[in-house]
Amino acid sequence: MQISFEFFPPQTERGRANLVRTAERLARFNPTFHSVTYGAGGTTRERTYTAVSSLREAGLEVAPHLSWGADSEDRVLDMVRGYVRLGIHRLVALRGDVPSGIGPNRQIRHAEELVRLIRAEVEEPLALEVAAYPEVHPEAPSAAADVEFLKRKVEAGATGCITQFFYNADGFFHFRDACVAAGIDVPIVPGVMPIGDYAKLARFSAKAGAEIPRWLGLRLDAMDAAAQRDFGIEVVAALCERLLRGGVPGLHFYTLNKASPTLDVVDALGL
Repeated sequence: MQISFEFFPPQTERGRANLVRTAERLARFNPTFHSVTYGAGGTTRERTYTAVSSLREAGLEVAPHLSWGADSEDRVLDMVRGYVRLGIHRLVALRGDVPSGIGPNRQIRHAEELVRLIRAEVEEPLALEVAAYPEVHPEAPSAAADVEFLKRKVEAGATGCITQFFYNADGFFHFRDACVAAGIDVPIVPGVMPIGDYAKLARFSAKAGAEIPRWLGLRLDAMDAAAQRDFGIEVVAALCERLLRGGVPGLHFYTLNKASPTLDVVDALGL
């Protein structure tokens, strides 16, 4: 079973050292890779590269996120080749968030185009992960259209999909069935967000377009921090158990650069 962990690029040297320590604490689960996010419009370009380099120096497998932003094709390809020189074998290719303040006439270049560019211009046999949305991307006109967008990314050369996090297993299985029916035949790995501070989770979920079921939100909102943590472990571990029983190829954990919440869930699963 594939297990992977996602981080964001720290802003300080202290943060980078903490990131490596966090990754090393999680390394006992023998993860397939650790991904590092990429800010809207390439705003964390240098910090993402530095974080990836630090994790590689620690001997860890890393999958950098990459999106077009406002970069030229040559700039994007230079970044890809720079990662290849670091020993990177996998990338997460995304459209990425659109940065604010660039006006209504912005040109949005989608992940499908990024995958095609890499496949056409980069000789190394990179694994390319793309994003999937079990609860439908906020900008998609329909659930069917969203599945079609994913299919086009796979046809362009993506080798796997990582989903947005969710707390409804039935919704994921319905989405997976729709993908199979559409002819999508690459692994679809669920994204998992451990539950800590509910107020922060609610804000993050609203921004990401991920739904917190009403029953879950009401229960968490009535608890103090310690109770939220314990209940969150129980809920997320139960979600993961159901997903694993349903035959998912792995789990991708959104760590928010903290080891303990993910460790608690994975330990509860007995992995």
